[in-house]
Amino acid sequence: MNDLVLAITGASGAVYASRLLQALSGEPRVIHLVVSRAAAKVIRLELGVTVDLHNVDSQRLLDADPGFPLPDLPGGRSEASIVCHHVDDLTAPIASGSFPTAGMVICPCSMGTLACLAHGISNNLIHRAATVHLKERRKLVVVPRESPLGTVELDNMSRVSQAGAVVLPAMPGFYHQPQTVSQLVDFVVSRICDQLGVEQCLVPRWRDAD
Repeated sequence: MNDLVLAITGASGAVYASRLLQALSGEPRVIHLVVSRAAAKVIRLELGVTVDLHNVDSQRLLDADPGFPLPDLPGGRSEASIVCHHVDDLTAPIASGSFPTAGMVICPCSMGTLACLAHGISNNLIHRAATVHLKERRKLVVVPRESPLGTVELDNMSRVSQAGAVVLPAMPGFYHQPQTVSQLVDFVVSRICDQLGVEQCLVPRWRDAD
């Protein structure tokens, strides 16, 4: 069981999703990709990539130019098989708890998606797949990207955390002394990979002082 689910929703931060897709593609696995309607709009605005929800071109997401250089990843990015699902296709395999996966990540996670997860609402395949991961006690990582956070949003984060999800906000650290925007992006992506059990060497790890 090596399948992973990557859902992209309509929060700002499409570059995190593109870079994460690159990182996950470096090893032989199946990646189930779902893009929401709002995410398609954000991807076009932030990455200049037009997404046809009925025929998602994952290679265009892999090759997207965020406007600043991203270094090549070790080992290339062509080992994975990417299966794209329409956001409304509730007959997709990932909509069922009988379909095994190694985990799911919603990156970035919009506040609307977060609210649906917090209250058990399944309006589309992303919501349903995430609910499946929660009820089956599988790894679910949500990556909210919003600021400031209101009481409702904080409460929803608490709810999904109590339900079993990992809430991993897109908050880059600075202890690795980043010199470029790409290093800030890679910090967040590296933490997501760690949660999914995916090997990565995107940024130096913290080491205790001698």
